[in-house]
Amino acid sequence: MIRAALDAISVWAVPVLLVLIPLIGVIRKVKVFDMFVEGAKDGFDVAIKIIPFLVGILVAIGMFRASGAMDLLNRALQPISAATGFPGELIPLGILRSLTGSGSLAFTTDIIKTHGPDSLLARMAATMYGSSETTFYVLAVYFGAIGVKRTRHAVPAALIADIVAAIATVAICSWMF
Repeated sequence: MIRAALDAISVWAVPVLLVLIPLIGVIRKVKVFDMFVEGAKDGFDVAIKIIPFLVGILVAIGMFRASGAMDLLNRALQPISAATGFPGELIPLGILRSLTGSGSLAFTTDIIKTHGPDSLLARMAATMYGSSETTFYVLAVYFGAIGVKRTRHAVPAALIADIVAAIATVAICSWMF
């Protein structure tokens, strides 16, 4: 029952939003296309501003992975994984997801190829990939673009959200599948 409802929502969510948002704009007498073009122009300006921050975060991620720090962290977390029942195969994905979108996508793809697309582990990996964010990338790029120097609670809050997403992924996928 719940799965059928989720399947229906996932099929209709994007088409409904693509029709509903412009329709509301037209009803409110907003020049929808002009606003869309203005937003695209603003997006281009932001893209130009974030390039230095993007290069910096990509270099830092490359250094983290190439130095072996990722492997050391993964080995250190294995005992906790075994004690809690969290699949050890997903630990690198949880770490990578906070750092890099392309790296975490490659890792997710590898899990799916290795274990099969209908396996519980592949479903967990895909759910974790879709329910978390590239935290450090987003914070570095967007805070850098607007000149925020003190992020205050943004980093801890975002990391807690990533951890909750990982735990919820395992719990919900174990329950649903």
